[in-house]
Amino acid sequence: MPPRSRLTKHTSSMATEDLQFSEWERSRISNQDMNLLKKLGFMKQEKTLIFPGEESYPTPRIGYRVTFVDHLIRGLATPIHEFLRGLLFVYGLQLHHLTPNSILHISIFITLCECFLGTPPNWGLWKRIFLVRRNSSHTTAYNVGGVVICVRPDVEYFDVKFPDSVQGWRRRWLYIHEEHNDSQEYNVAPFDGAEKIFRRHSWDAEASDEEKTATYALMKRIHELQNTRGKELSGIQITAYFLRIRVQPLQARKNPLWMYSGAKDVDRFSKDLSVKDLEKLVRKISSLSKKDAIPSSCRVEPYSGTNALPKKRQILSSLPPLPKGGEIEERTIVTDENQGTSRPESEVAGSRKSAASSEREVESEASESTQSLPSAASPTNKRKRDEVADSGTSKAGKSPVKETAPEEEGIAFNPYDDALVSSGEEEEDPLANVAALTSTSQGLSEANKRADDLALKLEQSEKARKKAEEDAASVGDLRKRLHQAEDALSDKTAQQIAREEAIIGRLESQNRRFTRKMGQDFELQEPEGDRLVDALSLLEIHGDLARRSIADARTAFTRLFPYFFPKKKQPEAFADLAKQFIPEEDLGLAFRQENLKIGVEGTIALVAEAQQSVDWAKTGEAKRMTKEKWQSLIKAAKPHSKKILSFLGYKPATPSSSARPEVK
Repeated sequence: MPPRSRLTKHTSSMATEDLQFSEWERSRISNQDMNLLKKLGFMKQEKTLIFPGEESYPTPRIGYRVTFVDHLIRGLATPIHEFLRGLLFVYGLQLHHLTPNSILHISIFITLCECFLGTPPNWGLWKRIFLVRRNSSHTTAYNVGGVVICVRPDVEYFDVKFPDSVQGWRRRWLYIHEEHNDSQEYNVAPFDGAEKIFRRHSWDAEASDEEKTATYALMKRIHELQNTRGKELSGIQITAYFLRIRVQPLQARKNPLWMYSGAKDVDRFSKDLSVKDLEKLVRKISSLSKKDAIPSSCRVEPYSGTNALPKKRQILSSLPPLPKGGEIEERTIVTDENQGTSRPESEVAGSRKSAASSEREVESEASESTQSLPSAASPTNKRKRDEVADSGTSKAGKSPVKETAPEEEGIAFNPYDDALVSSGEEEEDPLANVAALTSTSQGLSEANKRADDLALKLEQSEKARKKAEEDAASVGDLRKRLHQAEDALSDKTAQQIAREEAIIGRLESQNRRFTRKMGQDFELQEPEGDRLVDALSLLEIHGDLARRSIADARTAFTRLFPYFFPKKKQPEAFADLAKQFIPEEDLGLAFRQENLKIGVEGTIALVAEAQQSVDWAKTGEAKRMTKEKWQSLIKAAKPHSKKILSFLGYKPATPSSSARPEVK
């Protein structure tokens, strides 16, 4: 590793510049909301939910996430379903970016797949039905609820009857506990109100031909559920069903909904709601009025423990791709600006009619985006996807060598002629030599000798020709092997480049996380020009800053611990030590009360030492002293204050003109 470059530190102003901070305000959750959450089973365990106090911006504790009352009543619970987890990753979103109607769309889709199609929620089927759009008004691009999930305009889907507007849902936010598990990296991302919304390729991603073929039967079944006379299924029926069975579709569950076993099912969130409460809740999250009837059951019997799935069926497991060693291609940002003509949620109701009308305004943009979309990932049966960097590696950088045909080379190369020249003698015409020799006195003997020499040379040239042909074959084989080696080297180089890019992407992601957490950024004064080395240097610098911050915090907590917890043993682990200073009670109040107790005891001891007779019974019953008497007593005792303080054990340090006494 080269020596670390010099640094220039500057404070990050990301959080203060973003508009989305002004969207948050103090949470206003009513008693009616609390009673509803209690009926739905969210308060059966202590501290599952924490209601905010006076804070006007979410500051969740460790292990808690920010959510909304209107998200919870539409099927959300923690730990979240892996399908929702994948959607948030692929679309580049946090939970607070989704509107309540979008949350209900996902709940209905998962219930539809598991209860009426008999398959896990399918990523390819989702892309055939839905797309994502920006939620904004004419003047403001929202961050809280800034994304809307819409039905594609050319798809026939269930009429969900969403409300035109969910009034005041942004003001009903709270904290929900999320259990830690091994896959926490892919759980709900920690709350980050400063994270902006960027339009990505995945917002418009369409199903691939392979996915369309695999989900053809599912789409056909959806159309049958919609159009079978007397057995039509509606979005309200699906919504009422998952609310009635008390299973949260967006929660990670032990069993799929097609194994639902009734009142004793392990995934039930609470006991049955009364008919009145159920109808009231359905009307609350839909556009149905008091005059509209709430379906007591579905016209199509859902799959469950009492209505088993067909024995011969194909389970299609296809989940949104999660990262493995780097981000997937579909997450690439289309532009730095939040493009896309959008409408507020009040105008995007979610039914086929409203979704289609919403899409018409963005049809031209959508067509342009989909033309440039990368091919969608094929569905797999594994949760963990192959690395896109490895699976998509092409022979980039390969420069194939053109293999020349033997005829082209033969113009200047003849093995027979080469053999003659290599003999070192000048070529002569045999017939001319024979004619000349016959006219000389030497006669026929010399002519025969010359012929023998020519025959010997001819034999030598034939051997040379054969050897040249063999050498040419060897050259062709060597050339072929050279091409193969070049191909292998190109593949290896491409794989190495992809691997380095994946490592750089992960390092840069870690740097961004440190920047958001620590509130400050660094720049390399003299960068090496190597992205990998520079990113690693920044990561080491951020790590050093974090380690120093933790060390300083440990030192401060260690010094304060004996004052706040004189009777407790100090924990060794830093996390346990920090938790001691964030209890629900006011530590400062307890500390002041303890000091007051010590002061009273010292005062009693001082009076006793001064041999003053005091009726302590009357002292304990004394009423509040007047201000004048109090001031007179203080004035009388002031000349003796140093002696009294010395008796009580207080030894003030000699302070400078501008310094305060230091607590040790």
